[in-house]
Amino acid sequence: MYTAHPDRYADMPYRRTGRSGLKLPALSLGLWHNFGPDRPVETQRQILRRAFDLGVTHFDLANNYGPPPGAAESALGAALKADFGSYRDELIISTKAGYLMWPGPYGEWGSRKYLLSSLDQSLGRMGLDHVDIFYSHRPDPETPLEETMGALHSAVQQGKALYVGVSNYSPEQTREAARILGELGTPLLIHQPRYSMLDRRPEEGLLDALDELQVGSIAYSPLEQGLLTSRYLDGIPEGSRAASDSPFLNSDAVTEDLVQQLRALDDIAKSRGQSLAQLALAWVLRGGRVTSALIGASSVQQLEDSVAATRALDFDSDELARIDAIVGAAG
Repeated sequence: MYTAHPDRYADMPYRRTGRSGLKLPALSLGLWHNFGPDRPVETQRQILRRAFDLGVTHFDLANNYGPPPGAAESALGAALKADFGSYRDELIISTKAGYLMWPGPYGEWGSRKYLLSSLDQSLGRMGLDHVDIFYSHRPDPETPLEETMGALHSAVQQGKALYVGVSNYSPEQTREAARILGELGTPLLIHQPRYSMLDRRPEEGLLDALDELQVGSIAYSPLEQGLLTSRYLDGIPEGSRAASDSPFLNSDAVTEDLVQQLRALDDIAKSRGQSLAQLALAWVLRGGRVTSALIGASSVQQLEDSVAATRALDFDSDELARIDAIVGAAG
């Protein structure tokens, strides 16, 4: 029987999400990889338990996480039943819908039919009556935004979600989504963009829009699919995503110039007493502009190393200037 650590809230910083009453841990656990039938169940449960013991109260999912799609939600559902039944009200659980889940014209994108059907399926897999945050995972170019946002609003009205968010929306789409939701009476809580030292597109208008709208943000891929770790300091290692030409990280991306950049960033990390991964996470969270950063974990040790990044989130101007000189400032 799992009993949570009594000091689980002692060290993790929590940040208010936009102008809402909800606070998120500076680091949240994403179940995109490592939570499916190809991974030992006990390892998955150990990671979830240790995360919660370290104050990581937010577990982030989507309907298509696995593999196969749906597997991560099913894995979390089993863990919730086995370990977290008495802690549900301490947890923030999010899921998303937008990518392909089943055949036919109603199995992806942003229609009301798809979004609400998908949410019902997600709740069934997780054994929940509601999620805390339900996202539109990507904008649908063929469905009116009013319909997509209306479906998110309905999820809240039906008691199946407490808050709603969007992911992968442009600044303009985000402003319009916030306007529509505001008129419906369900505020836009949060945006989930891809953001890292190597992908600074959110600095080209999105972060400004979120500041103006008072909407929170949670960055995914802050370690750029593992590039911003020590694994690639000597090129492409065996068994890595790049070595297998993963659809998320191609070997062509790991150029000699990139390796030199990674080594220079690693030097800065060492001067701060951090690993490269810890530096990358701290950088995304610098200044408090981003509410939370999503981390993945294939082991308890990897999780603990990531969480240790929260011990040093401040940067001086010289450090930030050196990082900008290495990777180039956005905009």
